[in-house]
Amino acid sequence: MLAKLARVLPHGPYLFEPKWDGFRCMAFVSLDDVDLRSRNQRPLARYFPEVVSDLLCLETGCVLDGELVAQRDGIADFSALLARLHPAKSRAEQLSNETPATFVAFDALAVGGDNVMDLPFTERRARLEALLAGRGLAHVTISPITDDANVAQGWLDVAPNPGIDGVVAKPTDLRYEPGKRAMTKVKPERSVDCVVAGMRAYDGEAPAVASLLLALFDHHDELRHVGVAASFRAAERVTVFRELVPLVVPLAQHPWREGFALEGGPTGRLRGAAGRWTPAMTMDWIPLAPERVCEVTYDQRDGYRFRHPAKFKRWRPDRDAASCTVEQLER
Repeated sequence: MLAKLARVLPHGPYLFEPKWDGFRCMAFVSLDDVDLRSRNQRPLARYFPEVVSDLLCLETGCVLDGELVAQRDGIADFSALLARLHPAKSRAEQLSNETPATFVAFDALAVGGDNVMDLPFTERRARLEALLAGRGLAHVTISPITDDANVAQGWLDVAPNPGIDGVVAKPTDLRYEPGKRAMTKVKPERSVDCVVAGMRAYDGEAPAVASLLLALFDHHDELRHVGVAASFRAAERVTVFRELVPLVVPLAQHPWREGFALEGGPTGRLRGAAGRWTPAMTMDWIPLAPERVCEVTYDQRDGYRFRHPAKFKRWRPDRDAASCTVEQLER
């Protein structure tokens, strides 16, 4: 069951949960086996043996919906979760101790052989609580829940923070409807002013922008690549390209002449993330004098890097590029 996006909490008979920042996961549990599946049906059990072991302790058949989250040094860390998807069994076992994961259950589809999908959510939640109550499992827990919109707003006010990036609202009488956007995920829009330090382009009838390379100055006054913006209509792509052409500079004169995002990281492999580039790689971007500033909106980030492509909102001719620092994200 999926969720539609909203920017504010809905009113009415709702129950609210934190929106967990991890891997959505279905757990199919029998007396002697556990099958963990991602939203796109990818098998996950081999990567999370500690979660499998705890689910086997339930000693009853069930199908649970939840989220896998991982921790590094006691703090939820999406990069650490990505790193858990290692093909070697020995490495998976090692990572289960170094960066343990937790299955946060928030719904039940079947309990003890009973299909409960047609029950109202309040009854499914009661079945879930009864199943997990008093178990004391280290790697399986139940999501907090409230009917108090003020408490839910408090969760929104601190998002994004490690592990939580919004709130999920569920009608109290909601049945479990696979594939339907029957829930509401509430995520406040967050914006930041970034320096446009480069662009990627493609040729058509006229040269056009494919994406903008976004940057912020760090505490050492170095220009850090933080992500890309790629949300332009077809006509805008040509116009923006023409606007930026006067800012094109030789690589030798650019702050990234020796590469960018050299620190790497698991999220650099994701589409739209601040991927690593060195001069030894193909030159697939056009250096721009880091003078133009734009405002973008984004959803999730890992450190100073946007996890997904940001959305271009507007140019900021009133902002000086040097004033666009990582402190915006820290605040």
